[in-house]
Amino acid sequence: MIESRGRAVAPWLLGASILIHFVLVATNTQMTMIDLMVYRNASPFLLHGTLYDWRQTQFSAQFALPFTYPPFAALVFLPLSWLPWVVVRFGWQIVSVVCLWWLVRLSLRLIARDRANRLPSVVFDEEVWRRRAMLWTALAMWFEPVRTTLNYGQINLVLAAIVLAGMVSSRPLLAGLSVGVTAGIKLTPALSGLYFLATRRWPAAAWSFVAFAATIGVAYAVSPAQSTLYWFHLLNDPSRIGPIGSAINQSLRGALSRTVGHDVGNGPLWLLGAAVSLVLLVFALRAAVRAGDALAGVIAVQFFTLLVSPISWSHHWVWMVPALLWLLYGRAAGPRAALVTATIWLAAVGSYVISFLLAQQKSIWLFPHPWYDALLGWAYPACGMVTLAVIGVLLRTSGAPRPAEPAALAAQG
Repeated sequence: MIESRGRAVAPWLLGASILIHFVLVATNTQMTMIDLMVYRNASPFLLHGTLYDWRQTQFSAQFALPFTYPPFAALVFLPLSWLPWVVVRFGWQIVSVVCLWWLVRLSLRLIARDRANRLPSVVFDEEVWRRRAMLWTALAMWFEPVRTTLNYGQINLVLAAIVLAGMVSSRPLLAGLSVGVTAGIKLTPALSGLYFLATRRWPAAAWSFVAFAATIGVAYAVSPAQSTLYWFHLLNDPSRIGPIGSAINQSLRGALSRTVGHDVGNGPLWLLGAAVSLVLLVFALRAAVRAGDALAGVIAVQFFTLLVSPISWSHHWVWMVPALLWLLYGRAAGPRAALVTATIWLAAVGSYVISFLLAQQKSIWLFPHPWYDALLGWAYPACGMVTLAVIGVLLRTSGAPRPAEPAALAAQG
């Protein structure tokens, strides 16, 4: 019933979601796109040698926002500073919405082709999957990680779309470039190379390293002083990025810090949490590789990255969109564990629990919280760890292992 209705209303729902979104862009003064403002306004200071001294004070009363990305990112963002703000503001939103659609579309295409490979008797209906992509793009625009990415003008959707497209490509150069270049812009994609190692795609892993090194080299050629400052002095200072204990930090370190009332740093508690996450990653990634499920493997690596990073803002968790689609339509769809996990994710991102917790904070720098706020502050890390466990369990029990295929074959339509 829901599928047939979805097929009927999907184009209208997508159009309505996009229309409402751009009305908000034009009229909502609370939609500051402050991160996009940082990208645009800070980037020229790389050329002046003061990139990491710059601060964005507008709309940031509690924390004057610095530029926190590698120097290469400032080079990528530099053209934004040449354009009027209104052009950057609307243009960035168009690109972000297109990238969200691509992220959904490619995830569903990977799932559909994987299903067709396993069940040759099932007729592949491109129209059904196209309408599903419309429906889920329309809905995903209002999930909290996606919504805040759009509100802040963040780069998460752009990077996720590039990384997923590259990681499932059978071309080593393209795969490596997607990871290496995006890691040069924002460090978190760097751990995506674990997927290449797990699938023994050595050329792709090598190209990702070469591409990442090239981004560092290019930035050094433009500004040696700022590059040295970032890589040797600022890189290991997560407090410069923002408040570790704020509810918006949905990493393990953030959740543990809120639980105990102080920053756990890289101490025993965090090491224990990271070890558990690593075990879950190995369990999930091994099962995904043995089953030849490329999307599950990519999701596992991305969730592990978000868990162990010192800071994973709630809007970094846009990877829950492909995860949700895999749970509902992928290899292990159907069992109660997958349905329950998908339901919990929908509750977490649909309830805007992170926004609620932020509203309870007197200051973004305060750690002490009532126990129930601290518990709710585990929303995304807990869902992420459960998803890793579910991937491992359900792929091990969903059928006999088969050799991994070049994932790009599943992505071709």
